[in-house]
Amino acid sequence: MNYNCEKNNRVYLTGEIVSDASFSHEVYGEGFYEFFVKVLRLSGQADILPVTVSERLIAGGELQKGKRIAAVGQFRSYNKLENGKSRLMLTVFLRELINEDPDKNPNNILLSGYICKPPIYRTTPFNREIADVLVAVNRAYNKSDYIPCIAWGRNARFVKSLSVGDRIAVAGRIQSREYQKKLSDTDVKTMTAYEVSVSKLAAFDDKEDFDLETEFALYSVPEVDTVLDTVV
Repeated sequence: MNYNCEKNNRVYLTGEIVSDASFSHEVYGEGFYEFFVKVLRLSGQADILPVTVSERLIAGGELQKGKRIAAVGQFRSYNKLENGKSRLMLTVFLRELINEDPDKNPNNILLSGYICKPPIYRTTPFNREIADVLVAVNRAYNKSDYIPCIAWGRNARFVKSLSVGDRIAVAGRIQSREYQKKLSDTDVKTMTAYEVSVSKLAAFDDKEDFDLETEFALYSVPEVDTVLDTVV
Protein backbone atom coordinates (compact mmCIF):
# COMPACT_ATOMS: atom_id res chain seq x y z
CA MET A 1 0.00 0.00 0.00
CA ASN A 2 1.32 3.42 -0.93
CA TYR A 3 0.96 5.51 2.26
CA ASN A 4 1.37 8.79 0.41
CA CYS A 5 -1.61 7.95 -1.81
CA GLU A 6 -3.58 6.98 1.28
CA LYS A 7 -2.98 10.43 2.78
CA ASN A 8 -4.03 12.17 -0.45
CA ASN A 9 -7.67 11.17 -0.02
CA ARG A 10 -9.17 10.90 3.46
CA VAL A 11 -12.82 11.02 4.46
CA TYR A 12 -14.59 10.91 7.81
CA LEU A 13 -18.37 10.47 7.89
CA THR A 14 -20.97 10.08 10.62
CA GLY A 15 -24.63 9.62 9.79
CA GLU A 16 -27.66 7.41 9.44
CA ILE A 17 -27.99 4.60 6.90
CA VAL A 18 -31.12 5.39 4.89
CA SER A 19 -31.23 2.56 2.34
CA ASP A 20 -30.79 -1.19 2.27
CA ALA A 21 -27.44 -2.47 1.03
CA SER A 22 -27.47 -3.74 -2.55
CA PHE A 23 -24.81 -5.79 -4.29
CA SER A 24 -22.48 -3.69 -6.45
CA HIS A 25 -19.67 -5.85 -7.82
CA GLU A 26 -17.11 -8.51 -7.00
CA VAL A 27 -13.32 -8.33 -7.22
CA TYR A 28 -11.12 -11.40 -6.66
CA GLY A 29 -13.97 -13.19 -4.93
CA GLU A 30 -14.73 -10.31 -2.55
CA GLY A 31 -18.20 -8.77 -2.78
CA PHE A 32 -18.93 -5.06 -2.46
CA TYR A 33 -22.22 -3.44 -1.52
CA GLU A 34 -23.73 0.04 -1.90
CA PHE A 35 -26.08 2.04 0.29
CA PHE A 36 -26.80 5.68 1.17
CA VAL A 37 -25.95 7.59 4.34
CA LYS A 38 -27.72 10.74 5.56
CA VAL A 39 -25.24 13.24 7.03
CA LEU A 40 -26.58 16.37 8.71
CA ARG A 41 -25.13 19.81 8.09
CA LEU A 42 -24.89 22.49 10.77
CA SER A 43 -27.81 24.24 9.03
CA GLY A 44 -30.05 21.25 9.66
CA GLN A 45 -30.13 20.27 6.00
CA ALA A 46 -28.74 16.90 5.05
CA ASP A 47 -26.50 15.36 2.40
CA ILE A 48 -27.49 11.90 1.18
CA LEU A 49 -24.22 10.27 0.14
CA PRO A 50 -23.49 7.02 -1.75
CA VAL A 51 -21.28 4.57 0.12
CA THR A 52 -19.48 1.42 -1.02
CA VAL A 53 -18.35 -1.20 1.49
CA SER A 54 -16.72 -4.63 1.48
CA GLU A 55 -18.76 -7.64 2.54
CA ARG A 56 -16.19 -8.08 5.31
CA LEU A 57 -17.49 -4.93 7.00
CA ILE A 58 -21.14 -5.58 6.31
CA ALA A 59 -21.09 -9.13 7.68
CA GLY A 60 -21.41 -8.02 11.31
CA GLY A 61 -24.94 -6.69 10.79
CA GLU A 62 -23.97 -3.18 11.90
CA LEU A 63 -24.65 -1.64 8.51
CA GLN A 64 -28.42 -1.96 8.32
CA LYS A 65 -30.97 0.65 7.33
CA GLY A 66 -31.82 2.95 10.24
CA LYS A 67 -28.53 2.44 12.09
CA ARG A 68 -25.91 5.11 12.64
CA ILE A 69 -22.42 4.74 11.25
CA ALA A 70 -19.05 6.40 11.80
CA ALA A 71 -16.33 5.49 9.36
CA VAL A 72 -13.20 6.58 7.56
CA GLY A 73 -12.45 5.99 3.91
CA GLN A 74 -11.84 7.65 0.57
CA PHE A 75 -13.94 9.55 -2.00
CA ARG A 76 -13.55 7.58 -5.22
CA SER A 77 -14.71 7.84 -8.82
CA TYR A 78 -15.42 5.34 -11.55
CA ASN A 79 -16.96 5.41 -15.02
CA LYS A 80 -20.34 3.79 -15.68
CA LEU A 81 -21.83 3.24 -19.11
CA GLU A 82 -25.41 4.56 -19.33
CA ASN A 83 -27.35 4.70 -22.61
CA GLY A 84 -24.13 4.36 -24.55
CA LYS A 85 -22.44 7.22 -22.72
CA SER A 86 -19.78 7.13 -20.01
CA ARG A 87 -20.82 8.86 -16.78
CA LEU A 88 -18.52 9.76 -13.89
CA MET A 89 -19.84 8.12 -10.72
CA LEU A 90 -18.71 8.98 -7.18
CA THR A 91 -18.84 7.01 -3.96
CA VAL A 92 -17.41 7.05 -0.45
CA PHE A 93 -15.36 3.86 -0.18
CA LEU A 94 -15.39 2.82 3.49
CA ARG A 95 -12.16 1.41 4.85
CA GLU A 96 -12.88 1.08 8.56
CA LEU A 97 -15.73 1.54 11.02
CA ILE A 98 -14.84 3.57 14.11
CA ASN A 99 -16.53 4.89 17.22
CA GLU A 100 -18.64 8.00 16.69
CA ASP A 101 -17.21 11.21 18.14
CA PRO A 102 -20.07 13.64 18.91
CA ASP A 103 -17.61 16.56 19.03
CA LYS A 104 -16.24 15.91 15.55
CA ASN A 105 -17.49 17.40 12.30
CA PRO A 106 -19.66 14.59 10.86
CA ASN A 107 -18.57 15.19 7.28
CA ASN A 108 -15.04 16.14 6.33
CA ILE A 109 -12.60 15.36 3.58
CA LEU A 110 -8.96 16.05 2.74
CA LEU A 111 -7.74 15.81 -0.85
CA SER A 112 -4.43 16.47 -2.55
CA GLY A 113 -4.08 16.21 -6.30
CA TYR A 114 -3.79 17.96 -9.66
CA ILE A 115 -6.18 20.22 -11.53
CA CYS A 116 -7.15 18.27 -14.65
CA LYS A 117 -9.57 20.69 -16.36
CA PRO A 118 -9.57 24.49 -16.60
CA PRO A 119 -11.47 25.85 -13.56
CA ILE A 120 -14.87 27.37 -14.36
CA TYR A 121 -15.49 30.66 -12.57
CA ARG A 122 -18.87 32.35 -12.48
CA THR A 123 -21.09 34.59 -10.36
CA THR A 124 -24.70 34.07 -9.32
CA PRO A 125 -27.47 36.66 -9.90
CA PHE A 126 -26.75 37.76 -6.32
CA ASN A 127 -23.03 38.23 -7.16
CA ARG A 128 -21.87 35.21 -5.21
CA GLU A 129 -18.59 33.95 -6.67
CA ILE A 130 -18.31 30.24 -7.48
CA ALA A 131 -15.60 28.16 -9.14
CA ASP A 132 -15.82 24.54 -10.27
CA VAL A 133 -12.61 22.55 -10.40
CA LEU A 134 -11.94 18.89 -11.20
CA VAL A 135 -9.10 17.40 -9.15
CA ALA A 136 -7.26 14.21 -10.09
CA VAL A 137 -6.14 12.38 -6.94
CA ASN A 138 -3.58 9.60 -7.23
CA ARG A 139 -4.44 6.23 -5.78
CA ALA A 140 -2.38 3.07 -5.27
CA TYR A 141 -1.67 0.78 -8.22
CA ASN A 142 -1.32 3.70 -10.67
CA LYS A 143 -4.99 4.62 -10.50
CA SER A 144 -6.58 8.05 -10.04
CA ASP A 145 -9.88 9.40 -8.80
CA TYR A 146 -11.44 12.45 -10.45
CA ILE A 147 -13.20 14.54 -7.84
CA PRO A 148 -15.39 17.57 -8.68
CA CYS A 149 -14.95 20.40 -6.19
CA ILE A 150 -16.77 23.70 -5.78
CA ALA A 151 -15.18 26.77 -4.18
CA TRP A 152 -16.86 29.96 -3.01
CA GLY A 153 -15.97 33.62 -2.55
CA ARG A 154 -12.28 34.24 -1.93
CA ASN A 155 -11.46 30.59 -2.65
CA ALA A 156 -13.27 30.85 -6.00
CA ARG A 157 -11.24 33.91 -6.97
CA PHE A 158 -8.05 32.04 -6.09
CA VAL A 159 -9.03 28.92 -8.03
CA LYS A 160 -9.74 30.84 -11.26
CA SER A 161 -6.06 31.85 -11.42
CA LEU A 162 -4.88 28.22 -11.41
CA SER A 163 -4.09 26.10 -14.45
CA VAL A 164 -4.33 22.49 -15.55
CA GLY A 165 -1.50 20.52 -13.92
CA ASP A 166 -1.24 22.73 -10.82
CA ARG A 167 -1.08 20.85 -7.52
CA ILE A 168 -3.82 21.67 -5.08
CA ALA A 169 -4.93 20.57 -1.62
CA VAL A 170 -8.48 21.06 -0.38
CA ALA A 171 -10.44 20.52 2.80
CA GLY A 172 -14.20 20.62 3.15
CA ARG A 173 -17.24 18.36 3.08
CA ILE A 174 -18.89 16.07 0.55
CA GLN A 175 -22.27 17.38 -0.52
CA SER A 176 -25.20 16.10 -2.54
CA ARG A 177 -27.07 18.51 -4.81
CA GLU A 178 -30.18 17.95 -6.92
CA TYR A 179 -30.52 19.55 -10.33
CA GLN A 180 -32.83 19.34 -13.33
CA LYS A 181 -31.60 17.76 -16.56
CA LYS A 182 -33.59 18.47 -19.70
CA LEU A 183 -33.96 15.27 -21.74
CA SER A 184 -36.33 16.72 -24.35
CA ASP A 185 -38.71 19.63 -24.86
CA THR A 186 -41.22 17.95 -22.54
CA ASP A 187 -39.13 15.61 -20.38
CA VAL A 188 -37.06 16.80 -17.41
CA LYS A 189 -35.27 14.45 -15.02
CA THR A 190 -34.15 15.24 -11.48
CA MET A 191 -30.51 14.19 -11.00
CA THR A 192 -28.16 14.23 -8.02
CA ALA A 193 -24.61 15.53 -8.18
CA TYR A 194 -21.92 14.81 -5.60
CA GLU A 195 -18.99 17.15 -5.05
CA VAL A 196 -16.61 18.55 -2.47
CA SER A 197 -17.68 21.89 -1.05
CA VAL A 198 -14.33 23.54 -0.35
CA SER A 199 -13.80 25.37 2.93
CA LYS A 200 -10.01 25.64 2.70
CA LEU A 201 -7.52 25.20 -0.12
CA ALA A 202 -3.89 25.72 -1.04
CA ALA A 203 -1.76 25.38 -4.16
CA PHE A 204 1.82 24.14 -3.89
CA ASP A 205 4.70 23.24 -6.17
CA ASP A 206 6.86 20.94 -4.08
CA LYS A 207 5.43 18.08 -2.04
CA GLU A 208 8.39 18.32 0.33
CA ASP A 209 7.34 21.87 1.25
CA PHE A 210 3.72 21.02 1.98
CA ASP A 211 2.48 18.74 4.75
CA LEU A 212 -1.22 18.12 4.20
CA GLU A 213 -1.96 17.12 7.78
CA THR A 214 -0.06 20.05 9.26
CA GLU A 215 -1.66 22.62 6.98
CA PHE A 216 -5.16 21.23 7.43
CA ALA A 217 -4.88 19.76 10.91
CA LEU A 218 -8.40 20.84 11.79
CA TYR A 219 -9.81 18.49 9.18
CA SER A 220 -7.58 15.46 9.72
CA VAL A 221 -9.20 12.10 10.42
CA PRO A 222 -8.02 9.14 12.54
CA GLU A 223 -5.26 6.94 11.22
CA VAL A 224 -6.48 3.73 9.57
CA ASP A 225 -4.61 0.52 10.39
CA THR A 226 -6.78 -1.95 8.50
CA VAL A 227 -6.23 -1.65 4.75
CA LEU A 228 -8.89 -2.74 2.25
CA ASP A 229 -7.59 -1.52 -1.09
CA THR A 230 -9.68 -3.48 -3.53
CA VAL A 231 -10.48 -1.19 -6.44
CA VAL A 232 -14.00 0.22 -6.81
